[in-house]
Amino acid sequence: MSGVGRYGTLLDAIHGVRWPARKTVPAGSAGTHTSRQLGLAAEFTAYRPYRQGDDPRHLDWKLLARTDRAYQRISVERATLRTILVVDASASMDFPDTAPTKWTRACEVAVGLAAIAQSAGDPVGLLVAGAETGFRPRTRRGIVGQIAAILDGIRPDGDAELERVLRHLEGRGRVALLSDCLDEGNADIIAAGRTLAAAGTEVTVVHIVAAEELEPGTLPFDAVDPEATRVRRPLSEAGLPAYRRAFAAWRDDLARAWREAGAAYTLVRTDEPADRAIRRVVEA
Repeated sequence: MSGVGRYGTLLDAIHGVRWPARKTVPAGSAGTHTSRQLGLAAEFTAYRPYRQGDDPRHLDWKLLARTDRAYQRISVERATLRTILVVDASASMDFPDTAPTKWTRACEVAVGLAAIAQSAGDPVGLLVAGAETGFRPRTRRGIVGQIAAILDGIRPDGDAELERVLRHLEGRGRVALLSDCLDEGNADIIAAGRTLAAAGTEVTVVHIVAAEELEPGTLPFDAVDPEATRVRRPLSEAGLPAYRRAFAAWRDDLARAWREAGAAYTLVRTDEPADRAIRRVVEA
């Protein structure tokens, strides 16, 4: 696959992985996801008695010859699922100072999900929140390499304005949000995701957490909010247990809120192999 650069080994590791729709999708272009439309595809489902007005081309003539009864073969059609990857490029994603950063892991998961969706024939699009770049879902060859090139050319900075980004997305299809969820407006972001889910969009949230956030290194130090550098929180050995409890409670509340909003939620650590993380996301 051309243009994928450093992602080649990852893409080899997830070759053959599928990302099935969580529910039947509206009929559309032929694809791999179960459609709401019944028709004459190769996947046979059941017989239905022939009714006046039905297209005689859909009759099972062999069954008619054997039983003298007219039946239609009913099958489940397959359709594509329009997929757009929303990647958070806010300043907090550029953490820690050593690889892999949250941004690195988010890029790997995004490229992997793009490759899986494309292999199923799904149109794939990209929206980098905070960098104001991306493109609408499309199916042309080389799309995965294009996504990889765009992401590799970005350095996270500033605010991603995720609520605004989600509010401007169209309903239907599938949206995958990859973010560290450290935006102060999480409640509004989740509300935007709930609106998308209510409109029929499959929302998948990939919560990227740095291993260093879970287990801070050398203490004491001041934790600085990269998106609001005036905000500093001292952390010492004595305060570490309380920090762990608060961070765990926050993650649990966040996961619960997204799931209640109708989204699939997966937490991905930066020290987790990207291929394993991707498999968990598509199975969520």
